[in-house]
Amino acid sequence: MLKGIAASSGVTIAKVYKYETPAIVIEKKSADPAVETAKYDEAVAVSKKEIETIKEKAAGRLSDEELAIFDAHLMVVEDPAMADEVKGMIENEKVNAEYALDTVAGNYIAMFESLDDEYMRERAADIRDVTTRIKYHILGVNIADLSLIDTESVVVAHDLTPSDTAQLDKKYAKGFATEIGGRTSHSAIMARSLELPAIVGVKGILEAVKTGDVVILDALKGEVIVNPDEATIAKYRIKEQKYNEEVLALKAFKDKDTVSVDGHKITLAANIGTPDDVIGANDNGAEAIGLYRTEFLYMNSQQLPTEEEQYEAYKKVLEAMNGKQVVVRTLDIGGDKKLPYLPIDPEMNPFLGYRAIRLCLDRKEIFRTQLRALCRASVYGNLCIMFPMIATLNEFNAAKAMFQEEKAKLLAEGIQVADNIQVGLMIEIPAAAVLADQFAKVADFFSIGTNDLIQYSMAADRMSEKVAYLYQPFNPSILRLIKMTIDGAHKEGKWVGMCGEMAGEPDAISVLMGLGLDEFSMSATSVLRARKIANGLSYEAMKDLAAKALQQTTAEEVLDLIHATVK
Repeated sequence: MLKGIAASSGVTIAKVYKYETPAIVIEKKSADPAVETAKYDEAVAVSKKEIETIKEKAAGRLSDEELAIFDAHLMVVEDPAMADEVKGMIENEKVNAEYALDTVAGNYIAMFESLDDEYMRERAADIRDVTTRIKYHILGVNIADLSLIDTESVVVAHDLTPSDTAQLDKKYAKGFATEIGGRTSHSAIMARSLELPAIVGVKGILEAVKTGDVVILDALKGEVIVNPDEATIAKYRIKEQKYNEEVLALKAFKDKDTVSVDGHKITLAANIGTPDDVIGANDNGAEAIGLYRTEFLYMNSQQLPTEEEQYEAYKKVLEAMNGKQVVVRTLDIGGDKKLPYLPIDPEMNPFLGYRAIRLCLDRKEIFRTQLRALCRASVYGNLCIMFPMIATLNEFNAAKAMFQEEKAKLLAEGIQVADNIQVGLMIEIPAAAVLADQFAKVADFFSIGTNDLIQYSMAADRMSEKVAYLYQPFNPSILRLIKMTIDGAHKEGKWVGMCGEMAGEPDAISVLMGLGLDEFSMSATSVLRARKIANGLSYEAMKDLAAKALQQTTAEEVLDLIHATVK
């Protein structure tokens, strides 16, 4: 048995199709710039045509959200800044095209892979996918075609790109397992859309299997069983059938309210990174957008996005949600998320440094442009503006004052702005949680960012394997900070959401409901399962559970209590 990360749920049993991409060696060579530039341009043109063809073929099998991945790939293949850097290197250094591309792409990939945010790190895979395709064409290497698989198979690979995944025919491809990758990689997202079981990060699987081996893919537990006996196969056939029946039952929850058995209503929202992600949110029955990470607008641009570009993006999201609430987080850049066109001086500890609202209050022209775009877009929906990384009341008041100034300027210019925009803050710094009752007097809402709140409270970098054991969402200290935040807001009649990973954790829904959380924001694909869980709970019983959880001494005790209470 091999272990990995369950990236797309399901259980399947089939023979292995081992997919290994050709290895290429990139060497620096002296070359004629004119010849190499022509080779590069031709490879880019061929790659663009292939991506367009893959998108066209996948149109009947993927949602608009997943197809938008290929629009992102086309942006990479046509990126003028990358092309200028590659051609500049070919011309100035008189080097071969594949070496220049490999060097330039490597710099972009390294930048994204250095980020703390998993979603952002996985964007490096898009650049790698596209630029590898171009390198293959420069070198004249044939690219394997997964669409030719014609027997029921589990695809095993070092990694699968979105282009690879899009070629999988569900009639024959029953799932996949890869040596690397994460839950937020595009291939994982597409696997969930295609409803293909997928396990990523399975170290050593390429060595452990060969084409023709039988494997069980348990993508509920993240386990791959190689060459099982008949009794094990029979056991997993039953598990597969049971899971498929559960999936059908979940679809019945799409258009239902999220309400406990004793009538307590909560809101299940989705976290998004781009306007195209709204499609997945609506397809999965999200009742709101609880977090729109606007930094993608900045990170996918070669310069600061203009007011008009931002306005169009925010407008698209608000219109697509048809009046449902949309919480937009203002620019959260700095720390691990860097912009090549916005240099920031190196710091000893950038995660606790010049970032997010701290940068925006200093670089006011950047912040005011975003606030103007948000105000202009507000008339197209139900907008909430949220400031990240707030530590003090002075910071929040300064940010809110700038919002009010920009709103007043627009109105004076005769530009319409909605009069019901809510302005709130992310509670991700323990100091803000402790002072929640005071923040609630001036803020319209809170959204708890548990990813940072936990690591700051436990003084443990969640990306460090050696201290990963301290990343404890269920630690009573964290639950008490959450309770303090919720009570502080409710005392002033304000609502509280949660947009960190904890909100979508099945074990957490019960205790968070009992603590009084109003909105749970999570990945879109988690919404239906969360609704099924929430709709089966008693709010009164969960309040008792939460009260007991707050009195426990360890995270393990809290989890034991939850498992004993919620069957």
